[in-house]
Amino acid sequence: MREYYRHLFDPGWATAPSTWIFVIWSAWALSWFVAAIWSRQTAARASFAQEAPYRIVTMVGVVMLFGLVDLAHVPRGWDAGVAVGWVMVALIAAGFAFAWWARIHLGALWSGTITRKQDHSIVTTGPYAIVRHPIYTGLLLAGFATAVARGRWEALIGESLFALGCWMKARQEERFLSEKLGPEYAAYRERVPMLVPFVSGS
Repeated sequence: MREYYRHLFDPGWATAPSTWIFVIWSAWALSWFVAAIWSRQTAARASFAQEAPYRIVTMVGVVMLFGLVDLAHVPRGWDAGVAVGWVMVALIAAGFAFAWWARIHLGALWSGTITRKQDHSIVTTGPYAIVRHPIYTGLLLAGFATAVARGRWEALIGESLFALGCWMKARQEERFLSEKLGPEYAAYRERVPMLVPFVSGS
C-alpha cells in the first residue's frame, strides 16, 4: 500500500481513489479493533497450533495484497484507471458495510479466534441467512476490489491467499461448532451457502 501513502503528499490527493481505499481500510481496521471489547466470555476455543495454518496463509496474503514487501520481479499487471478505481472504492465500502452488518447482528457472540461463547446459539437471520460467514464474505469483496484497484498481479495472488485463509478458518470454525452444537448447526450448513451468496456448496 506504499503507493497509497505517497498519494497523501501529491496534489489532488483528496480526489484519488487510492487515497480513499487507504482511508476506508484504515477506518475499518481501527473500528474493528476498538469493537473487539464487545464480546461474550469464551467457553471453549481452538488451540494456537490448530489456528496457526490459516493465520500464516492469511498473513502472507495480506502482505502481498497491500504490497508490504517489494516483489520487484513480478510484472505490474494492468492500469485500472480512475473510473474503475472509484468503482472499486464503492465495492470496498460495500464489503465493509456487509461485514459490519454481520458483526453487529452477531453481537457479543463475535470472536476474532475460533471459539464457542457461553450460551452460544446459532445466528441464522440477517446476513447469516445469506451466507454462513458474512464477515469473511464482506472482507473478501473488499480485498478483491483492492487488488483490482492496485493493478498488481501479486495483489491478486495475495487476495487468493487471503480467500484461502478465510476458507480454512471457516471450515475449522464449522468443525468446531458442529462438535459443540450438533444437528442444529448441520441443518444450517445444508441450508445456507458458506461464503458466496446463492451458490450452493460455497
